[in-house]
Amino acid sequence: MSNDLFQVKFWGVRGSIPVSGPEFDRYGGNTSCIEIRCGEHRMLFDAGSGLREAGLSLIADEVRDVDLFFSHCHYDHIIGLPFFKAIYYPSINVNIWSGHLDGKMSTREMVEQFISPPWFPVKTDICQATMNFRDFHAGQTLTPHEGVEMQTYMLNHPGGAIGYRIHWKGRIVALIYDIEHIPGTHDPVALEMMKDADLVVYDCTYNEDEMQRFKGFGHSTWQHGTELATMAGAKRFALFHHAPSRTDEQLAVMESEAQAAFAGAFAARDNQVVEV
Repeated sequence: MSNDLFQVKFWGVRGSIPVSGPEFDRYGGNTSCIEIRCGEHRMLFDAGSGLREAGLSLIADEVRDVDLFFSHCHYDHIIGLPFFKAIYYPSINVNIWSGHLDGKMSTREMVEQFISPPWFPVKTDICQATMNFRDFHAGQTLTPHEGVEMQTYMLNHPGGAIGYRIHWKGRIVALIYDIEHIPGTHDPVALEMMKDADLVVYDCTYNEDEMQRFKGFGHSTWQHGTELATMAGAKRFALFHHAPSRTDEQLAVMESEAQAAFAGAFAARDNQVVEV
């Protein structure tokens, strides 16, 4: 594997709840899970239902060390963790990071709460992997591996959510979800995160004409996201966190409209790989 490799793989691109059926075949139905490879390093962002398949891939590749970063702990971002096969393998080292509950709950406490009865049949003591829990606060710069620099930001979302800006070998990927914009205002945090980014992954749950109905739900639109990406000089823009009711046909229309506004836009889909 090239030491310069910077690759993004989408294992889950939906928001709110997993969906299935022929109308979701193209873009997929798993909830949030993104894998980023920086050379030999494998890092996962969020533990939605897509994490199950990501874990099987890691085991097939005989990966021994992996980092898992949480944006936040709403159901659609944690539902896959108990089914992440890597945590049951004694030969694997799993570093689990979170910062959205800084001062309220540690990463260990968060994980132990949602992998325990009555929510799950067993507790985390059944896990055979070495699980290292890493706490941080928004605004802190993380260096999980040599050469990997990760700036962290608090996003506008109920209960808070962490956005990540990952630097590797002179390239930048910005993960900006779950986030709600204020109509008529250009979010300074999102703008800073997007500045000169090679790839932006942005919360595009709604269209602008839907936002009034869902004000306060904590999500944004492709229209606002592409406007920010243009202002920030970003190169590519991935529509992410698709609404669970959004069919392939509807997403294709949204994708086409976004591309008309920003040439580097595309709607992320399950199992899609993007080279940065």
